[in-house]
Amino acid sequence: MKLIIQIPCLNEEETLPQTLVDLPRQIPGIDKVEILIIDDGSSDRTVEVARRFGVHHIVRNGTNRGLARSFSRGIEEALRQGADIIVNTDGDNQYRGADIAKLVAPIVAGEADIVIGDRQTQAIAHFSRGKKLLQRLGSYAVSTLAGTRVPDAVSGFRAISREAAIKTNIVSPFSYTIETVLQAGRRKMTIRSVPVATNAKTRESRLFTNIPNFVTRQLKTLLQMYVMYSPLRAFSSLGLVLALVGIAPILRFVWFYATGDGSGHLQSLVLGGVLCVMAFIAFTAGLLADVVSRNRQLLELTLEKVRRLELALDEPDSEPAPLPEEGDTPPPVALRAKG
Repeated sequence: MKLIIQIPCLNEEETLPQTLVDLPRQIPGIDKVEILIIDDGSSDRTVEVARRFGVHHIVRNGTNRGLARSFSRGIEEALRQGADIIVNTDGDNQYRGADIAKLVAPIVAGEADIVIGDRQTQAIAHFSRGKKLLQRLGSYAVSTLAGTRVPDAVSGFRAISREAAIKTNIVSPFSYTIETVLQAGRRKMTIRSVPVATNAKTRESRLFTNIPNFVTRQLKTLLQMYVMYSPLRAFSSLGLVLALVGIAPILRFVWFYATGDGSGHLQSLVLGGVLCVMAFIAFTAGLLADVVSRNRQLLELTLEKVRRLELALDEPDSEPAPLPEEGDTPPPVALRAKG
C-alpha cells in the first residue's frame, strides 16, 4: 500500500524544512511513503528547499491559484503516481507528522474513506474565544448539512482513500475543507475524525486576513455548496418562508374585509400577493435547479469513469520525473492498455 503525503505550499521556505523532517518515513500497514509538494507560485526558495530535502514529487503552478485548486491538483498528481492513500498537511508545520499514522489507520483497516484530524481547538492556547466559538458553530453547520459528525470541519489535516479521491471534485476557489465534507456526505462516504496535536504557531494564516473575512467567505462557500448539492430543499425552504410571510398580510386584509373595513387595507393584499408570487417563483426555481443538479450528477459520474480510465492507462514510472511547470508543453506520452 502506497501513501503520498501532499503539502500545498506558498512561500514556505522558512517552515518547510521542519515540516519535512517531522514527516514519518515508515507507518504500520503502509509499504511505501512518498512526499508531494504543490508549489502555488512561490517567490522564495520553497522548491529548492523541497528538492534539497529529497521530496519525491514537485508540482508547480506558474501563478498563485489558491489553496483549493492547489489541493485539487495535488490529488490528481497523487492518483497519477499510484497513491492508495493521500494525506494532506500544511507547509507551516502546524500539524505533527507523528499523527499521520493515526489518520491513515482507519483507512488501512477499511473502516473509513476520509479521516479528518480533530485539532481539539478548545484546547489550543493561541485561538481566541471568538475563533473557538466560530469553529464549533461552523463545524456543527457543516456536520448537519453533510449528515455526519465532524468536530473540526475546517481542519486541513486529513487522509483520503484512493476511491474517495477519485470521486472528489473541487469547484470552490477558496478552500476545499467544507466542500469535501459535503461531497462525502452526499455520496455516502464514511468519514471519521481522530484527535491530533498541533505545533506552536509559526506564522499568521495566509488563507484569510481577518476573522470577519474568513467567516464571510466560508459562509458563502457553505451556501453555494448547499444550494449546489440540495437545490430543491434550499429553494423550497426559501419559498416556504416567503409563502408563510405572504399569507399573514392576506389574512389581515381578509379579517378587516370581513368586518367591513377592507377598503383601507389593500396594501396588505398587494404585499401578500407579491410575496406569494415570489414563493411560487422560488418553488419553480427549485424544481429547475434540481433538474440541473441531476444532470451535474451524471456529469460527475462521467468524469469519474474518465478519471478511472486515465489512471488505468497512465501507470507511474518507477523513477518519478520532474514535472513541467504549468503552461509548459508536456512531453508526448505513450498510452498502453493493461493486459
